[in-house]
Amino acid sequence: MLLGHDEFGRRLNKIRAKMATSEIPALLISDNANKYYLTGRVYAGYVYVPIEGPVIFFIRRPVELEGDGVVYIRKPEEIAESIGLNTPEAIGLELDVLSYSTALRLKNIFPQSELKNASPVMRRARAVKTAEEIEMIRKSGVKHVHVYSRIPHLYQAGMTDMELQVEIERVSRLEGCLGQFRISGDSMELYMGNVLVGENADAPSPYDFAMGGQGLDPSLPVGACGEEIKPGNTVMVDMNGNYDGYMTDMTRVYALGELPELAIKAHQCSIDIHHELCDMMHPGTEARALYSRAEDIVKAHGLLPYYMGHRQHAGFIGHGVGIEINELPVIAPRSRDIIAEGNVIALEPKFVIPHVGAVGIENTYAVMADNVECLTPAPEEIQYFDV
Repeated sequence: MLLGHDEFGRRLNKIRAKMATSEIPALLISDNANKYYLTGRVYAGYVYVPIEGPVIFFIRRPVELEGDGVVYIRKPEEIAESIGLNTPEAIGLELDVLSYSTALRLKNIFPQSELKNASPVMRRARAVKTAEEIEMIRKSGVKHVHVYSRIPHLYQAGMTDMELQVEIERVSRLEGCLGQFRISGDSMELYMGNVLVGENADAPSPYDFAMGGQGLDPSLPVGACGEEIKPGNTVMVDMNGNYDGYMTDMTRVYALGELPELAIKAHQCSIDIHHELCDMMHPGTEARALYSRAEDIVKAHGLLPYYMGHRQHAGFIGHGVGIEINELPVIAPRSRDIIAEGNVIALEPKFVIPHVGAVGIENTYAVMADNVECLTPAPEEIQYFDV
């Protein structure tokens, strides 16, 4: 395994604390994001985590991995043989993401154990990042910001949204972007990110993203649709920031030619919301209080019809970021989450202006004990393409 002993211990202790409050005596982890969190690598197999005693890493592929607790298996039925007489009364599985057939198979392996859903345990444990995790996100942010600094120079006259996105993807991949866009939840799909031009920003999408877009094909109805970038349109760029397994999330707005005053006003409102919420976003704050304060600012500016969409509105303005792009906490009106030291949060108060496009910024922030650090410190004003 690739995690150092001390870092492994910190993450394991967080998981076990959540197991104790959920009354789950053991976990059997199979999800790639969770295996990466606890081991520093992705492999085919499982991690068995008892609330006390040694962790066991059950591996099918790749061969030749070594380390304390590594046990090779050909099939999951062999797990029970290794655990032996220590089979727990209940075992937690990631039932939010595990297939029904796999859950049934594991239930047959542990017929005496009650199955419990361990997905909330892992999501809550991962919501509070260690210093090492924050440093990895910080490094991704540095590269992410560098890629965005090149976007104004990538535009060429007559480009479509997809042509610009391909150029951004090329620069990002050469900078070291892994390309993988990990998203938690069923029916959530996206490739490398989102570039929205003009009216396409107002196209509703079936996915639970802040902004939608028609996409190139009904099989993936989100994002760029082949629309030409024209004067008076905004170009909203929300591209992949995964450079080391931990992601930053960042949105910036570009434009060709002059924009109407309404678009400029809404963009500045987004920036103002960021500054206000950063002053509030300290440990102990209710996530829904952040949402409520942002909405009050929007109402005061008379921008509510355009807030988080125009034809279709998103129900949140922020979310946790880490191994996956949509982690806890969620900044939404009915969220029960409480901001904690170690949270890494992407705030994205955005607006869609009809016939113009989307405006507003997104930044990734780390919540510290006595301050909030912006991990995506790129210029926030609208940037204009050179013609």
